[in-house]
Amino acid sequence: MSNQGMKQAGKKELMMGNEAIARGLMENGCHVATAYPGTPASEILSAVAKANKPLDTTMHVQWAVNEKVAFEIAYAGCMTGLRTAVSMKQVGLNVASDPLMSAAYMGTAGGFVIISADDPGPHSSQTEQDSRMMAMMAKIPVLDPDSPRQAKEMVGLAYTLSEAFHTPVMLRPTTRVCHSRQDVRPGAIPPLERKPDFRKDPSRWAATPKFRYQLHLELEEKLARIAAHQATEPVLRNPKAAGRRAVVSCGVAAAYTAESLKNLDLWDDLPFYQVRQPFPLHTAFVRLLLDAFDEVLILEETTGIIEMQLADRDRIKGKLNGVVPCVGELLPEKIEALLAAFAGIEAHLPSLPQAPGRRPTLCAGCPHRASFFAIKKAAPRGIYTSDIGCYTLGLNLKAVDTVLCMGAAISQAAGFYQAYKHEEKRPDIVATIGDSTFFHAGVPALVDAVVQNVRFVLVILDNRTTAMTGSQPTPATGTGASGEPLAEVDMESLVRGCGIKFLEVGDPYDTDGFISMVKGAVAFSRNEGPAVVIARHPCIIDLARQGKAADPIEVLVTEDCDGCGFCLQHFECPALVAVEDGRRTAVDPLVCNGCGVCLGVCPRGAIVKKE
Repeated sequence: MSNQGMKQAGKKELMMGNEAIARGLMENGCHVATAYPGTPASEILSAVAKANKPLDTTMHVQWAVNEKVAFEIAYAGCMTGLRTAVSMKQVGLNVASDPLMSAAYMGTAGGFVIISADDPGPHSSQTEQDSRMMAMMAKIPVLDPDSPRQAKEMVGLAYTLSEAFHTPVMLRPTTRVCHSRQDVRPGAIPPLERKPDFRKDPSRWAATPKFRYQLHLELEEKLARIAAHQATEPVLRNPKAAGRRAVVSCGVAAAYTAESLKNLDLWDDLPFYQVRQPFPLHTAFVRLLLDAFDEVLILEETTGIIEMQLADRDRIKGKLNGVVPCVGELLPEKIEALLAAFAGIEAHLPSLPQAPGRRPTLCAGCPHRASFFAIKKAAPRGIYTSDIGCYTLGLNLKAVDTVLCMGAAISQAAGFYQAYKHEEKRPDIVATIGDSTFFHAGVPALVDAVVQNVRFVLVILDNRTTAMTGSQPTPATGTGASGEPLAEVDMESLVRGCGIKFLEVGDPYDTDGFISMVKGAVAFSRNEGPAVVIARHPCIIDLARQGKAADPIEVLVTEDCDGCGFCLQHFECPALVAVEDGRRTAVDPLVCNGCGVCLGVCPRGAIVKKE
C-alpha cells in the first residue's frame, strides 16, 4: 500500500451500522472480504468496496455467487495467515452451514470473522432465526453488538479472539444495529503488510474422520479457554447497583435495557450486566449469577442462548418459562414493561395508535409485473412456484403460490409435477426465479429437473441486477463489487448446458409477444419436458439510477373505463388508482414512470397512449 493509500483517523462521522462494521474491517487489516447480498447485511461489502476503491491496497472485495462460495473463499484466505471476513444475512448462513461446521473443527491461521446479520421481527426475511444458535452448534464464539459504534469495536475484538484461539469468530449484528446510525470516530486504516503463507498440514486442513475426532477434542478445549477469556467477559454497566435481583442482556436489547432502567429510576436498584459474548458464556459469570442473585431476568433476541447456558429454571426469568416473548423483536416499550414487572413497579407507557399499513407492491414500471401478467394469461389455472426476491410480490397478483427458500421454485415445481404426474388432469406448473437467485441456487435444481424430465415452465426474471438488496451485480453483469470489469456468464449458454431443449428469450414489456412466448413454453412442457423462458428487461429503478431510463410514454384512461377493476386486481401498478368511488380508474402522474406496459392490459382498451 502506498503512502497515499494510508487513511488517518478523523473526526466523528454519522455512520450506519453496516458502514461502521465495514470501517472496522478496514481498520483491522482485512485482506479479503466476501459476501452475498441480503438485507440487513448488504451494505457491509458495498461500504468496504466504496472505501477501498480510492486506496492503493491489495484488498480483495467480492460479491460471490452464493454464501457458501463466499465463505469458502474467505476461509481459504485465513488459512494463509491473512485476516479475512465474510458477511451475509441469517438465512444465508444456512447456505454456508456446511463449510462453517468444518471450519470450526479445522480452525484458522489468520483471523477469520463471520458476520451474520439477524432480522428479529422479521422485517425482510423468511425466518427470524438466531445465528447464535448456529454458532453454538458449530462451537465457535459469537459477539453481539448493541450499537454501530460497538459493532465497529467488536470487529477488532473478533480478530484478536480469532487469532488468539485459532478459531472462526461470529459477529452478529441485528437489523436495528445494521440500519441505525450513530456518531462513530473512524480510526486509521493501516497498510496491508501481511504476506500469505500457507503451511501444508493435511491432518488439519484435509482431515479425515480419524483426525476430525482429534480436532473436535481440541475445539472443546478452545471453548473452555474462550469461556475464561477476560477481554470478552460480561460488563456490569451500573456498578453502584446492589440487590438480589439482576438483569442480563445483550445485543441491541442491552441498549434498550440501559435506557429503560434509567427511565424507570431502576438504574441504582437492579445490577445490569451486558453480555458481549453470548456463546460460550463465561464460566465465572455463570457462577456469579447463580451464587449472587435470587432472580435474574434475561433479555435477548431472538432465542434464549444465554438462558440455555444458565440451566436454572427456578431463578432465571426469560423465554423458556414464558416471562419474555419468544417471537418478534424486543422493542424498547416491551423491554420497559418487562423490567417494570420484574421490579414490581408500574410502568406508564404511552399508547401509540397503529398507523394503517400499505402492502408492498412491485415498483411502477417493474418488468416482473408484466411477466406475471403473461404467466397468468398463459397458464390461468396453473400452480405458480416462486422464490426469494422482488418478484415474491407476485403474491399480490395471485401469480405466486409458494415461496420456500433460495432456489426452491424449481425444486418445488418438480415436486408438484411428481405429485400430479399420474393424474388424468395435470395442472400446468410455472416457476419464477430471479437472475441472481438462479445463479445462486437454481442451477443444480434445473439439472435435476432435466434428468427427471419434469414437465414445467421456468421463467427466469432477468432484470440484470440483484435489485431487492441494492442493485448488486450478478455473474452476468460483467462488473465487480467496486465496479471493476469482470468476465460475464452467458445465461442462455448456462441454461442450455443444463440440458434444456426449449429456451426462448423475450422482453415482458412486449406484452402480447411475451404472452405468446410463455404459451408456447407451456404447450411444450405439457408433453415434452422442462421449458425455460428468460424474461429480460432491466430493473427500472436501476436504469434510472444510471441515467439510462427510456423516454416515458404518457398514458391516460379514457371514458370507456367502466370501473371493472381488472387492471387494479390483475396488474396492480401503483400508478393506476381507483377514482370516483371506484367507478373508474385513473393514472397518477406522480407515480407513473411512463413504461407503457399497461397499454395492453385493459380488456376494454380504455388505457391508451396520450397523443
